[in-house]
Amino acid sequence: MKKNIESILVIGLGRVGSLAATLLQSNGHQVTGFDTSPDEDFSFKVISGSVADEPVLEQAIAGHDAALTCLPFHLNLTVAKKVHQAGKHYFDLTEDVSTTTAIREMSKTGKGLMAPQCGLAPGFVGICGAHLTKGFDRLRSMELRVGALPQHPRGLLGYAFNWSAEGVVNEYLNDCEVIQDGQRASVPAMEGLETIVIDGVQLEAFTTSGGLGTLCETYDGKVNHLNYKTIRYPGHGELMRFFFNELYMRDRRTEAGEILVHAKPPVKDDVVYVHVAVEGWKEDKLARDEFVRSYFPKEINGKTWKAICWTTAASVCAVIELVSQGSLPHQGFLKQEDISLDMFLNTSTGQFFK
Repeated sequence: MKKNIESILVIGLGRVGSLAATLLQSNGHQVTGFDTSPDEDFSFKVISGSVADEPVLEQAIAGHDAALTCLPFHLNLTVAKKVHQAGKHYFDLTEDVSTTTAIREMSKTGKGLMAPQCGLAPGFVGICGAHLTKGFDRLRSMELRVGALPQHPRGLLGYAFNWSAEGVVNEYLNDCEVIQDGQRASVPAMEGLETIVIDGVQLEAFTTSGGLGTLCETYDGKVNHLNYKTIRYPGHGELMRFFFNELYMRDRRTEAGEILVHAKPPVKDDVVYVHVAVEGWKEDKLARDEFVRSYFPKEINGKTWKAICWTTAASVCAVIELVSQGSLPHQGFLKQEDISLDMFLNTSTGQFFK
């Protein structure tokens, strides 16, 4: 059967992008990579170029059915505009709210599907949350918690920057969309500190921006409380509030990211914690359903990939597979919560999450 997406351009061949491209090729797609300076040999064609070079980017997009950008969030809009103009399908991993809002506006006049926020959070956790709500007659709360952490933390921060420092700083400083007491609202990041325990490990969680995707809109008027928090080791939130607020590093975001990565570089042995909980009433009885997992590095095609890499790459590849086989719309704007968890888990990469 002919696929809706035969060929795909993967822009940004960092850790997540290179794995996503590899997985997509394994799934039978014709893959082309696009990167400013690819530093390893790939089994697929790679175009060396910058998204700032519009003619080169436009030509690369034109030759494919779809484009997946694995770039820092501030570069995604440039790509999205070109993909929209070309009438192709668009996918990204962004957590940035303003970027997603602009992409959604484009989708109203696009010929292809515009599907941002297809990573871990936003992305997979929203699919899990929406799935849990289906077992309730009436909802009280939906809580989404995710954290990508070193397995063996050291130092007071207990952290390692295995994800984009720019993205982490953005999440820590931008306001957060929530539903409180049945009303949509905006609250500050790095607040609402709580204790959480997963697999016997004591952790903390606090608000960060972007993790809910479009859930606040979807569940407006349907749930009393809805929020997203990032999971960290105890004490991390207090130190980050000191760093950004009392040292005024919130006014120097680029420098803040550089300092943090220099202090806490990436590690190989990481863990991704996912804790999704929904409360409500089933036949007039208050109940709580949970989806709680700990994901560790995984060997894929003979190479071991960090948990944050494979959970992110596998998420977006699962969505692309569903769109390609016709199980999801091929035009307009895709909300992650409209994706069936069962269908997601039955894709070739979604099964990694089982």
